[in-house]
Amino acid sequence: MRIRGTAVAALVLTLLATTACGSGDGDSDPTSSDDALVVYSGRNEKLIKPLLEMFTAASGVKVSAKYGGSAELAAQLLEEGDKTPAAVFLSQDAGALGALQDASLLDALPQAELDKVDPDFRSATGSWVGVSGRARVLVYNSKQVQEAALPKSVFELTGPAYKGKVGYAPTNASFQSFVTSMRVTKGEAETKQFLTALKANEPKTYDGNALVVDAVAKGEVSFGLVNHYYVYEKAEEAGGVDKLSVKNHFFPNGDPGALVNVAGVGVLKGNGDERSAKLVSYLLSTAAQTYFAEKTHEYPLIAGVAAEAGLPPLASIENPAIDLSQLDSLDATLKLLDEVGLT
Repeated sequence: MRIRGTAVAALVLTLLATTACGSGDGDSDPTSSDDALVVYSGRNEKLIKPLLEMFTAASGVKVSAKYGGSAELAAQLLEEGDKTPAAVFLSQDAGALGALQDASLLDALPQAELDKVDPDFRSATGSWVGVSGRARVLVYNSKQVQEAALPKSVFELTGPAYKGKVGYAPTNASFQSFVTSMRVTKGEAETKQFLTALKANEPKTYDGNALVVDAVAKGEVSFGLVNHYYVYEKAEEAGGVDKLSVKNHFFPNGDPGALVNVAGVGVLKGNGDERSAKLVSYLLSTAAQTYFAEKTHEYPLIAGVAAEAGLPPLASIENPAIDLSQLDSLDATLKLLDEVGLT
């Protein structure tokens, strides 16, 4: 299900229409300083600017960053081609990196950097590497649901016991990536059947994952489809995970509901130099990986850096068997979601 050539451009232009579900904090053009490393960041400025400042302090390399949605920036990079000022693309999602990989816009990264990360969380061709991971989970209200009664598969959510009890954020990029993963691993027909049955089961829609978690905590719904770290963000407000009624449930056995997606980094072909190599290396350093684990509650992807206390080890999560670059087929997912009425 990979797409190439002009299809890649069509994909990213489709994604551009959905940039509201990305994580960018709006656009800010890089400065024109000739001695600054130009980074396009699909991760928001509030999160990434302090990390880039840490990198500058450690390396002496000045950075000029442009912030926006990952899809928006990928579309811009496709348009700019070899005339782009960007040397590095930091993406919230593997799919945008996969689209640039398919368009041959990314250089191969040094093997020494790639080897720091499990092959499941980097490009099979060496064009990009993950820098932090986030697992899809089913959150549940522990006052309403016993742990022993939790579903073993996301497909069970179409059953009568879950009617009207599941919350989700249809415009969120992570939900759309989950559906894309299902399409790639289970096929179009089975995915459409699941989505149609889910729609018939009257799930409740919310404008974001944080609102889904809030709804589960309040008992508006008993379950929610989100990423794992939203529970930890809410725990910051409550004074600890043990204070919450909302809990994470990780689906077993490589279920599509257990997708582990990554934020990742790639170097634009022909624009990489010693400075971009230093940034890639820094993002995979203990300092940066600890930053992700502590500030965003995401999974660090290198050995020796601990994840948030209470999270199951990343290696214990049975991720669906997928090359994350294949999440670039999001355009077909958006059409399917619209077709079944889950948008």
